Amino acid sequence: MTITHLGTGSRGNATLLETPNVKVLVDQGFSGNQLKKRLNLLGIEPEEIDCALISHHHGDHGGGACVIQNKWGIQVLANERTALELGLDPELTSYFSALDLLRIGDDLTVLPVPVPHDGSDNVAFVASHGGERAAIITDLGSWTDELITHVRGCEHISIESNYDHHRLVNGPYPYSLKDRITGRGGHLSNEQTGQFLSEVCTDTTRSITLTHLSSKNNRPHIAESTVLYYIEEVFSGDLRISLQDGPEFSHYIGKDATSPTSVETRI
Repeated sequence: MTITHLGTGSRGNATLLETPNVKVLVDQGFSGNQLKKRLNLLGIEPEEIDCALISHHHGDHGGGACVIQNKWGIQVLANERTALELGLDPELTSYFSALDLLRIGDDLTVLPVPVPHDGSDNVAFVASHGGERAAIITDLGSWTDELITHVRGCEHISIESNYDHHRLVNGPYPYSLKDRITGRGGHLSNEQTGQFLSEVCTDTTRSITLTHLSSKNNRPHIAESTVLYYIEEVFSGDLRISLQDGPEFSHYIGKDATSPTSVETRI
């Protein structure tokens, strides 16, 4: 299975999961033109996408879901609240509930796991292929024991590392927004992401991607060094950071997995 972030951040999020038999988007927060441009960098046309999974209805994650339905007839899988909030086409929408095991094609299953995030029924996704698992977790202000159970020991983990606490507290945002971001329904700080990863990383965890970094309240080197401080005892694999203007690299898990490959090399 290949995991490629097409871009992560407040201006849009989408991740491509590929197996030998299917191509699946996790979230679609881009315009149709942007999505096509980013997929084309991978040598893929939008019409090749089998379906899209939407984590929640916020625009940077689901705002482009109707576009792919209307433009390319792509099937979208979402929970009922997300589908209603986004105004998805019922003819091209399949509904799931939290912890429903979704079977996509012959070689991919995906488990949606609920996570705390304000104003949405947000889920993380744990994808399984060939006996190995990849977790994609974004937009959460805290975590649950249930999430830890399902993510622990995944071969790959993508998770938001949204803000540096010092930069946020001393930054220009109004106090009400700072309270929202730091609350249980907000986003994870670098420290929180490190703490969560320290609980779920095992010897089988080979790669981590930090996503959804705030352009105002974080910096890649701060996120990386803070997270590594918490996981250096339990993780010795590859740590990468996905930014807004992707795709930049792909991670591979499976029996023949190799080191992460840049988009340029892959093409």
